[in-house]
Amino acid sequence: MSLDSLRPYAEKILKPLADTLSRAGVTPDATSVLSLIFAAGAGVLYAISCGDRTLALAAGVLVLLNGIADAMDGEIARIAGTAGIRGDFLDHVIDRYADVFIICGIFFGEYIDWRIGVAAIVGTLLTSYLGTQAQAVGLGRHYGGILGRADRLVLIMLASLLYFLYPYEIYGTSSLGWSIVLIAVASNLTTLQRFVYIWKELGE
Repeated sequence: MSLDSLRPYAEKILKPLADTLSRAGVTPDATSVLSLIFAAGAGVLYAISCGDRTLALAAGVLVLLNGIADAMDGEIARIAGTAGIRGDFLDHVIDRYADVFIICGIFFGEYIDWRIGVAAIVGTLLTSYLGTQAQAVGLGRHYGGILGRADRLVLIMLASLLYFLYPYEIYGTSSLGWSIVLIAVASNLTTLQRFVYIWKELGE
């Protein structure tokens, strides 16, 4: 099951912090931009780490912060009563840039062949596109499938931690490299799953 389905529960946990930030004057858009900064920082650290497990772990922490900030912007908007399509649009654009920064950083850091990295990016972007395209054709957003954004972030965070604890290759590839292999395969399968679902729904 995709971890994206657990987002409502995560938002309940983060709501007290979101309420505090809202009262402090932090805006949803500022939180979205902060999530992008965390992702860009993670990408840079992965890219320059090149086997430095401490930098890789620091990048994993930034991926975690990206996920938290991404979950917080919508909650802050709801608390402040400013939720709307403009903020939602910004959030989706930033999320796609964040995904590219993080995945590119890992294969720029030579943890995996760039061709596999490109396959992971293509699957990631298409998965997200179909999730919102379902809404565009009148079906409502669809986040089904085996690998959503939350799953990707958790997978990369766990791979970063594992790499810090065990920075050795497993069947010729490090844990960070294997995380991109899994994302490349699973995200493209998820794209196919979502396409089939939408196609069937449109035919009914």
